[in-house]
Amino acid sequence: MGFETAKHLASLGMHVIIAGNEREEGSAAVRRINKECSEGKAEFVFVDLTSLTSVRRFVQAFRDRGLPLHVLINNAGTMLVSERRTEDGFELHFCLNYLGHFLLTNLLLDVLKKSGRQSCCSRIVNMSSATHYAGEIDMEDLNRRRRYSSHAAYAQSKLALVLFTYYLQEQLVAGGFPVTVNAVDPGMVDTALYDNLWSLAKMLKKPVAKVFFRTPAEGASVSVYAAVAAEMEGVGGCYLYNGEKTQSSDVSYDSQLQVKLWKKSCELVGLQEP
Repeated sequence: MGFETAKHLASLGMHVIIAGNEREEGSAAVRRINKECSEGKAEFVFVDLTSLTSVRRFVQAFRDRGLPLHVLINNAGTMLVSERRTEDGFELHFCLNYLGHFLLTNLLLDVLKKSGRQSCCSRIVNMSSATHYAGEIDMEDLNRRRRYSSHAAYAQSKLALVLFTYYLQEQLVAGGFPVTVNAVDPGMVDTALYDNLWSLAKMLKKPVAKVFFRTPAEGASVSVYAAVAAEMEGVGGCYLYNGEKTQSSDVSYDSQLQVKLWKKSCELVGLQEP
């Protein structure tokens, strides 16, 4: 989906930076996009969202270039992997799907604010999932050390993104900043995320995916809509599915939980609260 999103944005004339940890795959994507889309351009820059140091290096390198930033799409993710810790000691789903994006977004927030205008806001798009409806935030064990479940860890990370979306939008509105943030749900998309299924499930998934799953291009259309659609100008704090504003889980609207998660996330990544 990341490739399809980048290609679509480039076709609209945008300068797209694909940030990821697969150098060969990223470079190949850039070559293909630049060959097919003459209107805009794409480039690849390395960042490992499971490493707080790598995120900080990426942001510093981007800031040093003095470029504006009008759209930030937090699309990276992993799903249903066995228990694993990052170099900073975080559970992998929590760090890659949420905490790395939390740090990246906050470090780029001032650039987004400067790049936006009241009539043309900068936009942040967070890729969530319907799995967040089953998610629970355990503030005492965000890294799932007591009892690990890959499904629970994934669901928690996607719920965290929605809580983050709503709280950040509230802060942006309160400050009068020309930036909006929305969470999107692409539905069930036939991507490599499902490669972590156990063998029989993976084999059974193939024929089902052909009929019921969306293609990566179809999944990407949801984030592209949030990123560029005219009707989304100035609209933030939404959970979008099929281009429609949809109710997210009841717990995602818990303002106290939003604050607690924000404060704890700042502590975990070493950010001072604004």
